Amino acid sequence: MDHFPIFLNVTGRRIAIVGGAEVALAKLRLLLKTTATLTVFADQPVAEIVALADAGKLRLIRRAFAAGDTAGVALVYAATEDAAEDARIATLARAGGALVNIVDNLRDSDFITPAIVDRDPVVVAIGTEGAAPVLARALKADLEERLPPVLGLLARIGKSFRAVAEALPQGRARRAFWAEFYDTTGPRAHAAGGDDAVEAALDALLNSHLTAEPTAGRVDLVGAGPGDPELLTLKARHALDRADVVIHDRLVSPAILELARREALIIDAGKEGFGPSTPQAEINALIVAHAARGAHVVRLKAGDPGIYGRLDEEIDALQAAGIDWAIVPGITAASAAAASVGQSLTKRGRNGSLRFLTGHDVQGFAEQDWRGLARDGSVAAIYMGKRAARFLQGRLLMHGADAETPVTVVENASRPDQRVIGCRLTGLPEAVADLAGPAVLLYGLAPRAAEVALPDLQEALS
Repeated sequence: MDHFPIFLNVTGRRIAIVGGAEVALAKLRLLLKTTATLTVFADQPVAEIVALADAGKLRLIRRAFAAGDTAGVALVYAATEDAAEDARIATLARAGGALVNIVDNLRDSDFITPAIVDRDPVVVAIGTEGAAPVLARALKADLEERLPPVLGLLARIGKSFRAVAEALPQGRARRAFWAEFYDTTGPRAHAAGGDDAVEAALDALLNSHLTAEPTAGRVDLVGAGPGDPELLTLKARHALDRADVVIHDRLVSPAILELARREALIIDAGKEGFGPSTPQAEINALIVAHAARGAHVVRLKAGDPGIYGRLDEEIDALQAAGIDWAIVPGITAASAAAASVGQSLTKRGRNGSLRFLTGHDVQGFAEQDWRGLARDGSVAAIYMGKRAARFLQGRLLMHGADAETPVTVVENASRPDQRVIGCRLTGLPEAVADLAGPAVLLYGLAPRAAEVALPDLQEALS
């Protein structure tokens, strides 16, 4: 992000627009929506600018921009369409402490003007840092259709009511009140009876929230999926949007954590196999403590919470504390890994069963039904198998597995840094030796595009 989006307070401040042609006029049409004092410098302004000046909506000075014109100016738009003149204006403006936008010159501008959807005081700014103005216009058009005109009115009424609403406890209770007003009560009241009906409905809604019983805390045990934010379920996104506290594990990607509310408390409760870990008892205590104080807690787990996620222990702790909970399933890493290599986890005539295995558990390397896994056509998704690779290989070969059984290793499944390694069982330890990220071993599956090349790849690894 090269341009940090902010909303600048321009009430009573001066903005200068230098230029009198259509380019300057286009900026003026937007700036006229603000409460700033506008001054246009132009020798030969177009008729519409003259008319705006005559109507008292701006001050028109019919000469070039000069050094003394920067006093008290917050922003300067250089819109003369003359590169040398615009550069001169920019130098003077910066010397006077103003920020400069040179129209159609992203590189030399201090700020850019986004596409705007105006539902005053609700304003949506859309910027692409100059990379795709057509896309910005398309997004603006889409949002113009989606955001009802009454939204601005509701926001203005809500703004005047904020001091009264502070009678509600800060946090979840107050958010619930405002969410109900903007989502349902406000629009319905306006549709039924206009502005006066909205204010009456707001009073009644506040009274109902003030007299309601305090809302008990709750916990959503949410699957964050394998890492790609687009694979997060809608239900998971809604939970993140409502959460007061998010307690996440080590494998949840930063892009997914970005979807949580900015005001939410984010707690890293990471675990790492054979490495530093937050004890499960401590995680249970954290979840219970925050929910007991009335918070909406999201316990965010990579993949699906029911697959190697210690889910039952957390549910037991919540039930013992009498706290309401729900499970929001997610896409497990094995599904994402198989999709990334173009394979199905089950196939008629090949395998009628699928095993989900862990390479190690609390006792160390995990024992499995090795004889069953060693049969031809067996397919298994093996989690936490990097450090156990040689152990897995040895157990399978000992029980009769074919050394040429294909194995696909998918590191960081679904993420931008995903890596796919195809090998045979005989070369599995070498294939995972340098992997740093989380990996799923798809035993019995080869990457579809690389099936015929696996013998050559095996030679390269040996």
